[in-house]
Amino acid sequence: MSFDVPEACALPTAEQPVRLAEFDDLFATAVRRVEPVSAVHARMYLTGPVGLAARVLDLAARERECCSFFTFTATPEPATDGEALVLDIEVPAAHAEVLASLAQRASSMAR
Repeated sequence: MSFDVPEACALPTAEQPVRLAEFDDLFATAVRRVEPVSAVHARMYLTGPVGLAARVLDLAARERECCSFFTFTATPEPATDGEALVLDIEVPAAHAEVLASLAQRASSMAR
């Protein structure tokens, strides 16, 4: 599955594949379900080992630095083992296609 980096992204081209690989790893190892809330809002349910929330918050903060149109909100959830959280991702209407592509990529890789 391909993902087109939006023109508004300020991440250097050489670093983009590395960032995409970080997201792919997160999607494949932690995302359990992706829920499209609206065209500009997606919700991801994640579980993983202790440290998951810190990993997600770090990745979201770095992504926001280069793609400032993203808004990430992580909400911890009860977990019997490790950590669980809900990640809400929102974008302005002009970037709805970027969010749709990201959500589709996460859905296809989710466990």
